[in-house]
Amino acid sequence: MSLRIRSARVEDVPAMSRVLIASITELCGPDHRNEPEALAAWTANKSVNGVASMLENAKLRLFVAERNGEVLAVGGVTLDGEVALNYVAPQARFGGISKAMLVRLEAELVALGFAEAQLESTATARRFYQAAGWLADGPQASGRGVNGYPMRKQLLG
Repeated sequence: MSLRIRSARVEDVPAMSRVLIASITELCGPDHRNEPEALAAWTANKSVNGVASMLENAKLRLFVAERNGEVLAVGGVTLDGEVALNYVAPQARFGGISKAMLVRLEAELVALGFAEAQLESTATARRFYQAAGWLADGPQASGRGVNGYPMRKQLLG
């Protein structure tokens, strides 16, 4: 069955939480360096309750990518023109799902009227975003116990 990207729903919350935590824990080791404090800080709002709160946030639009009914990626954009989330399940990495999600997120931002978008990349995902046309946009930022890399992309024109 083909990949389907759609708006997230309340019933997706447990699966979304699992994908987010697994992606951070298993795929972002270079960012959190397996330091318990950094990992705990980064995943603190990725619990079922945290994801439910995200879904209720009117300033955040969340999406899931699913295949055969299984949630394999979670993405989100803010109403401020930022890609807030783009995480893939470890077993689905390098399958084109993150790229498909990014295309959907960029399209959502265009639909919201943004000609340019921002995001904060992990070290792990930086090359992925660069390959998709995203450019460095300032010095490293820190938060959640890990360093982030501000990036921007012209979506129109």
